[in-house]
Amino acid sequence: MDIVCSPAGFVNPNMPGQGIMDLANAGFENVFLELGMCCGAWELEGVGKPLKKGDPAPDIKLVTEDPAELGGRFERMVSLCGEKGIRILSARSPYLYRDTKRMDLTDLLIRIQKESIWYCGRIGCKYLVIRPLFAGVSRQDEWSVNRDYYLQLGALAKENQVMILLENQCRDMNGHLIRGICSDGSEAAEWVDRLNEELGWECFGFCMDVGVCSLCGQDMYEFAQALKDRIKMVIVRDCDGYHETSMLPFTSVGNGQPQTDWLGLIRGLRKVGFDGQLVMDFAGTAGAFSPLLRPQLMTLAKAVAEYFQWQIEIEGLLKRYRSIVLFGAGNMCRNYMKCYGETYPPLFTCDNNERLWGTNFCGLEVKPPKALKELSEDCMVLICNIYYREIEKQLRDMGVKNIGFFNDEYMPSFHFDRLREV
Repeated sequence: MDIVCSPAGFVNPNMPGQGIMDLANAGFENVFLELGMCCGAWELEGVGKPLKKGDPAPDIKLVTEDPAELGGRFERMVSLCGEKGIRILSARSPYLYRDTKRMDLTDLLIRIQKESIWYCGRIGCKYLVIRPLFAGVSRQDEWSVNRDYYLQLGALAKENQVMILLENQCRDMNGHLIRGICSDGSEAAEWVDRLNEELGWECFGFCMDVGVCSLCGQDMYEFAQALKDRIKMVIVRDCDGYHETSMLPFTSVGNGQPQTDWLGLIRGLRKVGFDGQLVMDFAGTAGAFSPLLRPQLMTLAKAVAEYFQWQIEIEGLLKRYRSIVLFGAGNMCRNYMKCYGETYPPLFTCDNNERLWGTNFCGLEVKPPKALKELSEDCMVLICNIYYREIEKQLRDMGVKNIGFFNDEYMPSFHFDRLREV
């Protein structure tokens, strides 16, 4: 799985030095290029003149007089990424705002999308997110209109070795956001399959936008299950479920509880064996932070991304070793045995509580920590206790090398009758 960062909110394409430096210093190695961020909100379709006071907002996130200018506006940013060893793995093309009523921009959009595909091919960008057409398109015509649209772009994408990713959408209905095109997982999967079949090449995949799922009140576990390995990218962003925002995960809370269904997301991606790109989009949070604090914010964002990666790939960690020993004989150990004990049976568990030594817990013998010194090199010690850092230091001091961490916050099922500490 690749951890990718969207630069929106903290990188200025015209003066990208500081933002790219912060991104690199935080440990991010991959960038998601928002092609719509290279122009200000003052550029209107075919005009490029400043807005006057009272003028309506533009209907498109990026429109240039000449779509061929698109790539040139990112040259400094792309060059700096190369100098820092940062790869540009994916991008999102310019798109229309959800509440637009314009029905005359399709030809312009197609020209811009073609330029985006060509540019992605030139810089070696693997995926390009292209949102479906919706302005002036009736519900019964959504597939036929977008079929022609995507197949026209797919031929060019094939030539440039770029995969086009469809993205789930909201629909604006009188100021309220409801489920839109590709928000039904089964229908979205059918679109991807039919487009690939008609093109005769796997040119299409899917980008799952967590923020859209949250705004639409969707079950993300079921959504991921319907799309399975068609999901090549997941855009991870938090919101309150009502307003279109891109916040750092776990920052939108109410009464101490997250507003986004992270449980369903992690369970779903783990279930389908997601191994694509995990894109962190926290443009709203980054924009609200002082530039002096952004380096610390970037470091936190990287840690959050690694947490998601760890949670999603837990089963991959278990498959990596021939044998496993658990550390901890409590609630987390019991939840491990309930969820994974049959598929990945441990040799035994150990605990620092000497009163448990020699007893049996969930079918496992409880041994003292010194027993870990006798393990083979292909065995992993999996810490099943919330005191991760303290126990990790203990194991490192003992000479244990293969150490993993287990967490039962997002397990498929739980024991709710919690054990009391002895």
